[in-house]
Amino acid sequence: AEYVSKNIEWTTCKKFTVERGQQQIEEYIATWEIHESWLHWTEFLQEEELKNSKRYHYRVCWSTPTRRKPIPRATASVYFVIEISKIKPATLPVEVFFVLESSRLIHRPEKCRFREKWLKDIIENKIILMESL
Repeated sequence: AEYVSKNIEWTTCKKFTVERGQQQIEEYIATWEIHESWLHWTEFLQEEELKNSKRYHYRVCWSTPTRRKPIPRATASVYFVIEISKIKPATLPVEVFFVLESSRLIHRPEKCRFREKWLKDIIENKIILMESL
């Protein structure tokens, strides 16, 4: 069977606010198939003015604290960008994409199935690096 990417209905450009963007990122993350032990927090980073659009940058920081190790040894970040076009009609939905820390591959919510393994790999690589230093 073919997998259908889970997505949400993103707000329109004219209804966008920084807070609404953060809420919608949280809604989208809730569709990811990841274990409940993963905890995260989301923060707004900056607004970027471009010629034909405005970009709003967010970071979602992930970790898996446990009773034995409530402070995780490493975290993994996912960086979201919400783009508001200055050219297209304001009634169209915002454009959304995200990249994983240490990767340049751009993921689009409507075309991507998020993998928990991506977060695990980032954290494992950081721990390996810390132990080698």
